Amino acid sequence: MILVVDDDRSIRLSLKLLLERNEYEVALAEGPKEAIQMVRNNPSVELVLMDMNYTHATDGEEGLTLLKQVKVFRPDVPCILMTSWGTIELAVQGMRAGAFDFITKPWNNGVLLDRIETAIKINCSSPTAQLAPTSPIVGTSLAGILATVARVAPTNAPVLITGESGTGKELIAEAIHRQSRRANGPFVKVNLGGISTSLFESEMFGHKKGSFTDAKADRVGRFELAKGGTIFLDEIGELSLTSQVKLLRVLQDQTYEVLGDSQTRRTDVRVVCATNADLQTMVEEHTFREDLFYRINLINLHLPPLRERREDIPLLVNHFIRLTSESNHLPMVTVSTDAIGYLQNLPYPGNIRELKNIVERALLMKNPETNQLGLEDFAINTMTHESTAFPSDAKSLSDMERSVIAACIAKHNGNLSLVAKELGISRGALYRKIEKYGL
Repeated sequence: MILVVDDDRSIRLSLKLLLERNEYEVALAEGPKEAIQMVRNNPSVELVLMDMNYTHATDGEEGLTLLKQVKVFRPDVPCILMTSWGTIELAVQGMRAGAFDFITKPWNNGVLLDRIETAIKINCSSPTAQLAPTSPIVGTSLAGILATVARVAPTNAPVLITGESGTGKELIAEAIHRQSRRANGPFVKVNLGGISTSLFESEMFGHKKGSFTDAKADRVGRFELAKGGTIFLDEIGELSLTSQVKLLRVLQDQTYEVLGDSQTRRTDVRVVCATNADLQTMVEEHTFREDLFYRINLINLHLPPLRERREDIPLLVNHFIRLTSESNHLPMVTVSTDAIGYLQNLPYPGNIRELKNIVERALLMKNPETNQLGLEDFAINTMTHESTAFPSDAKSLSDMERSVIAACIAKHNGNLSLVAKELGISRGALYRKIEKYGL
């Protein structure tokens, strides 16, 4: 049952008609007192659609108080706020207080129904859902994240994926798209960090020939390209405040205009955003709009850095060996226990992307006469980056480095020029290491 709370009788009846036509059971309340009684006494209420003001006052305090009371008695019930552009600040306060979403008046019926369906589905979905076995995402430590992906993917809820560079944010976005009802539609990737403010509207919404000096032909925008599918907005933290306002309007109203064309167009896309920035801090510093933050952050998925999921490294190593072997028509190889231990101790400032490069490099550069990658294959490839690639555990690092250098010296019968070349370091650096380790 959906509970509609609004002091305007025409709005209540209009929403009741709309929702019942779409096969929802509806209850109506004129004000907060009546609404709270229904919430407390009727366990079938599964969503509350509520206005922010119920008297002549327009400060929204009545709505915020009602929201907090609903969350006390029924914390599991999602609440969608109804507000106008003039009271967006109130909606943001409501999101802080636990509201699921907010809708601006006058609302678009399609947008409203979509938000209601999303709220109910997410609230009722099984939290133990898992991605399909064909998922390309490797690792056991992401089970909780993958369960959330499977839970929200069938909805149209906007998702914000956060995490350091190289942690796999794009893979998660693609997984959301594949598991969604839009899987047969396009998946359009946009790196917002590479789009200037002056070109934002043209790139995202398109332009007509002659709409500005260099517009020599019509251009289709990214939102139009993503119609019926998913648009992935990467590096959203790089977006200027001016561009943020333009993006907010699309996400809020699902409408936009092509440059040089006065006709308003409607979007039909699922929005997934990603960033390695701390958007909450940016909001506090007024470099990222708070209303946009709450609009894109309905569902947040935070990907941990690789140094916090070391148990996945053996699985990832084997995965990258298989991919590299297949793409380069190479025979499969194994990896020694010492090599796996070495790889598990690296700090990986570049995360999974760095591990992938290390594995590919070792596989392509290995001795063709052996079918196993050993410690020396990986250590040689990472030694030139020791300032960032080696762990802070000096004892274990020293032992590993000493053994690698000793093995190379024996391999080349003491020819230090060949040893330095294979290790990828200068002769001077090699001499210092030989002296350091007493070799």
